[in-house]
Amino acid sequence: MIPLSFTSIAERIRQQQLPAYDLVIGIGNGGIVPASLLAFILNTELRIILLNYRDENNTPRYEDPLVINLPEGLNLNGKKVLLVDDVSVTGKTLERAKGLLVGAEVTTLTMKGKADVVLFPEISECVRWPWKV
Repeated sequence: MIPLSFTSIAERIRQQQLPAYDLVIGIGNGGIVPASLLAFILNTELRIILLNYRDENNTPRYEDPLVINLPEGLNLNGKKVLLVDDVSVTGKTLERAKGLLVGAEVTTLTMKGKADVVLFPEISECVRWPWKV
């Protein structure tokens, strides 16, 4: 298991030179802390979408990710949104969340796996995230 620190993650975020976004949306549960860090660094508003797809052993629970909570009253028309999760194995959760963000220009970002922006593409092993003790 590869350990990553908040410092190394923040450094990697800054190296990306990400453009300005109107909103950062984290996919809970795994994307909440990374999205919070990104929203802070980018000085952008943060919202959370709760989806459930995999169990604690990383095995899919459902055929498709299940929407548990979607923030109400989001007007996303024409907004640039950064959609964040910790890991994307198949991309199903990101695609499901992206489909909920009607009217937005969405860029996906993960720490590792499959996304438009992947902070640690060189890591294929399991990671010990600093927010999971």
